[in-house]
Amino acid sequence: MKRKINLISEALMYIIMVLQMLYVFTGNIVHELLGIGFFIALVTHIVIKRKWFKAVFSGKTGRSASRRFGDIVTLLLLLNAVVLMLSSMGVSRTLFPWFSFVTNVDLHRYLATSMLTLALVHGGMHCYYVAKNKRRAVILIVILAAAGIATGLALVPYINRHFRKVEIDLSEKTAGEKLELTEQKPLVVYFTRLGNTDFEEDVDAVSGASLMKIGDEYMGNTELLALMVKDAIDCEIVPITVIGEKYPSSYSETTSVARKEIKDNVRPAIREIDISEYDKIILSYPIWWGTVPAPVATFLENNDLSGKTVYLLATQGSAGFASSTRDVERMAKGAQVIEGLSIYSDDIPDARAEIAEWLKSVFE
Repeated sequence: MKRKINLISEALMYIIMVLQMLYVFTGNIVHELLGIGFFIALVTHIVIKRKWFKAVFSGKTGRSASRRFGDIVTLLLLLNAVVLMLSSMGVSRTLFPWFSFVTNVDLHRYLATSMLTLALVHGGMHCYYVAKNKRRAVILIVILAAAGIATGLALVPYINRHFRKVEIDLSEKTAGEKLELTEQKPLVVYFTRLGNTDFEEDVDAVSGASLMKIGDEYMGNTELLALMVKDAIDCEIVPITVIGEKYPSSYSETTSVARKEIKDNVRPAIREIDISEYDKIILSYPIWWGTVPAPVATFLENNDLSGKTVYLLATQGSAGFASSTRDVERMAKGAQVIEGLSIYSDDIPDARAEIAEWLKSVFE
C-alpha cells in the first residue's frame, strides 16, 4: 500500500508541475490551488520515504558516486521545494495575500524552473540505477535537465507572452467609487504600446503582452489604469506618443529595441504635452528592463517639472518599481517624485478599487 501511495504522490507531483507551467491557461486561482496540492503530495512522499533521510544523514545510503550524486540532487530538490513554497505564498494574490516574505516574481519563476529541472534529474537518476546502459542513462539525464531549464526560462515566458488573452468589459472595469477632490486635479500622462506600435493583423496572438481586448478593439494596460483614474477623479488623461518610427508588432522584438534604447540612452521624439497648468502629474508607465521606457524619459526631460509632484503608477511582470523611481528622480529635474502603485500585469483589469484607495490616500 505504501508503495502505491508513494507512486501516486510522485506521479501527482510531476503532473502538477507540468500544469503549473501552463499558468496562462489555468488562471491564478487554479495555479495557487495546484500549488497547495503539490506540497500535500510532497509531504506525503517525504513521510513515506522518511527512512531514506535517516539513512542519508547516517551515511548508510551506499558508497557509489552515482548514489551520492542522487542523494545531493534529492536534498537540493527538497530545499528548493521549501523556498519555492515560501515564494509561492509571497507572490500569491488570492489565497495568501497577507504573506509578505519572498515576494519577487522573477525569483519565483527561477525557483520553479530549478524545481522542475531537479525533479527531472531526480527521476532520471532512478532510471540510471536500473539501466544496463549507463551511458545512455546519463545522456537522458542531461537531456531532461536541459528540457527543464528550457521550459522554465524560454517556453513558459513564450506561452505567457503569445497565448495569454485578456478580454474585458471596459465600462465594468473602469467604473467604481467617485472621489471629490478639494484641490487641483492632477494630469494623468501614460505610455502604452498601443498607438506607438505598428501592429500587424495577427495582433490577437500577442494580446496578452501589455494589451487587452475590448470587443473588437484593443487597449494598452497603462491606458486602462489611466481611465480608471479618470473615472475616479474626473481628470484629464493624455498619452505619450512617439513621432516617427514606431515599435515593432512582435513583443519580443519590441523588448530588444527597448533594451537597446535604454542601453544607448536614446530619447525618441514624442508629441509635445503641455503640463504648464498642472502642479501634480500621475505618470502611468510599464516597467521595461527595470526602468521607464525611452519615450517616457523623453517626456520627463523635455518638460519643466521643477516644483511639480510626479506620482508613479507602474505596471510590471516582476516586482515593484525596479530602478524606475530613481531614474525618474534623475530625469524629472526639480520635481518631487512619489511612488504610488506598482501593479502586477495579471491584476490590472481588477485594479479599480485599489486605485481608488490609493487616490484617496494621496489627494483627499
